[in-house]
Amino acid sequence: MAFPLVAVLVLHADALEVGLLSALQTAAFLAIGLPAGVWVDRLPKRRVMMTADLARFVLLASVPIAYVFGLLSIGMLLVVALLAGTAQVFEDVADQTYLPELIDRPNLSGGNSKLEFVRSGGALAGPSLGGVLVQALGPVLTVLATALASLGSALFIASIRTPDRRVRPEDRRSGLWEGIREGLVFVWGDRLLRAIVVTTAGTNLCISAVLGLSVLFLSEEVGLAPGVIGVLLMSGAVGGLLGGLTGSRLFARYGTARVTWLSIVVSSPFGLLLPMTQADWRVSFFTITSIALSWGAILYGVGQLTYRQTVAPEGMLGRVNATVRFVVWGMMPVGALLGGLVAQHLGVRTALWVFMCGRLVSFVPLLFSPLPRIRDFDQARAES
Repeated sequence: MAFPLVAVLVLHADALEVGLLSALQTAAFLAIGLPAGVWVDRLPKRRVMMTADLARFVLLASVPIAYVFGLLSIGMLLVVALLAGTAQVFEDVADQTYLPELIDRPNLSGGNSKLEFVRSGGALAGPSLGGVLVQALGPVLTVLATALASLGSALFIASIRTPDRRVRPEDRRSGLWEGIREGLVFVWGDRLLRAIVVTTAGTNLCISAVLGLSVLFLSEEVGLAPGVIGVLLMSGAVGGLLGGLTGSRLFARYGTARVTWLSIVVSSPFGLLLPMTQADWRVSFFTITSIALSWGAILYGVGQLTYRQTVAPEGMLGRVNATVRFVVWGMMPVGALLGGLVAQHLGVRTALWVFMCGRLVSFVPLLFSPLPRIRDFDQARAES
């Protein structure tokens, strides 16, 4: 909420600069995503997550400090976005690799659903609080709240009492490039993982373009105040909460594989409502779209993450997660940059139409995979 508003309201960034800012936040997945997986497999996962949180705290806290001393610029904001995104690469890969060290594999889908519920709860409160703080304090000081959240995350992770699993000596023997190759070969050799990667990459490209333009769209195109924008952005977290609440039951009743692909197919058409948002009763279109797409994204994300955690060989989960993230998150800076370019030439609302139509067809590769023919991931593993 606050970071793009610093660019728009304080530094008067245009659509291209906002797109570049969003792109740099995830560009590190392209630069170091694959090596990060190898390193995470060779390090204590909890320590990696804590170090990344502390790095983000220092980086984000530098924004309000620079503003106070008159040093804040769009260039500095871009550098902070890139470095904070680099820390996030390690945190995300370690995060997705750490859960199987804490709970048994049969409970992974439930555990992932609960984690998504907690994350969505934070996302639900964040934009609303961010909108209030932006109006009361300004967007620069509001960035400090995100910095403090990263510090709090490090402290909470430090309180976990389960001992870190020892890294096996054989997991340290292969070189960096050999470790990267092993992750790539495994992901590409699994039929279902291939389809998931292609689908998620297309989805992320389109959604990152839309997210990168959302604040600009609601602020300048629709003409809403920061507080209202915060409430609208909060609606996506409502869908995330619903996904976290319903995920365990839906997976148990209908099957993990079936819910994974149906969730994205059913929710995708709602995206066409978003470009029709106006500053009247049609403002509800943004809310409906956010809730529907977030609900589908949470169920799809939990399902495909559970599949990776289930099929990855012991000691290779970090590389598998990093390989998938390298591709699918690597599309996010591309999408954010494309969103800025398309908006610059065709207008923000037209750009939203373009990328929401792309989002609508992004699930097609899943329909040609084994996924629609099976109920649970145990069958998918047998067919891959």
